[in-house]
This record gives sequence, C-alpha cells and structure tokens, in this order.
Amino acid sequence: MTFAFFDCLVLNTVMAARALTRRYDKVLRPFEISVVQFTVLMTVRNSPRMSVNSMAARISMDRTTLLRNLEPLAKRGLVVAGRPEKGNIRHYELTGKGAALLDDILPLWRESQVELRALVAEPGAEDFLGGLRALTAGEAREHADA
Repeated sequence: MTFAFFDCLVLNTVMAARALTRRYDKVLRPFEISVVQFTVLMTVRNSPRMSVNSMAARISMDRTTLLRNLEPLAKRGLVVAGRPEKGNIRHYELTGKGAALLDDILPLWRESQVELRALVAEPGAEDFLGGLRALTAGEAREHADA
C-alpha cells in the first residue's frame, strides 16, 4: 500500500494541533492566558495536591516545561506552591483568583468544545478522541520505560 505524503498521520496531527492551538489561544486571548496555561490551571484544579512530576505525566508535558508554565501563573496569583506533606515533593494549588478566572473561561471553552466536536462529527468525535488517547497512552508507556 502506498501513502501520499499529505496523508501522513504525523503531518496531519501536527497541522491539526496547530489549528486547535490557534483557535483556543484566540478564545483565551482576552484572559491573557495561553492554551497551555489553561491546561495547566485545569489540571491543578482537577488534581488537587498532585505532585509536579505526576501532573507533568498526566498532561504529557516535560517537568521543566510544566514548571516554566507554572511560574507566570504563580506571579499572577492564579496558583500557589503548596507546602510538601513529606520530603520535598512539590505541588501547586489554585488560588481564589485562579478559580474565578477558570469560572470565567469555562463557558467559552465548553462552547468551543461543541463547535470542534461538530467539525469532527464524521467518523465521530468519540472515535477521534479515542484514537488520540490511545496514541498518548502509548507515548506515556514509552516514557515510563525509558
């Protein structure tokens, strides 16, 4: 079987990721936050007291990249470094200001989700999402084995 270059899964995935990032960055621009920072804030909100290492693994992000994204959020007062319960395991907590910002953003995020799911209705948003999750899970296993 022969594949054309423009049917390449990697190329099309990268192009789709860029398009999604641009779309969400446009939605988030009025809040002065990037899509990556939004992802980090939502992870902090939905995984309270999760260590930085576990959080990085959860969102398939390098630990140092995660910390670079947490720093400006902390400077803006959206997150705060939590005190370790034992040892020096770092974690972050959402502040009231961070929670309020997410409360303002979430209706627009949900609206964007509906629009994007409509775009991938064929063969189906759930099939598409399942495929992406399978790829991400495989990558996570490879990183754990390394």
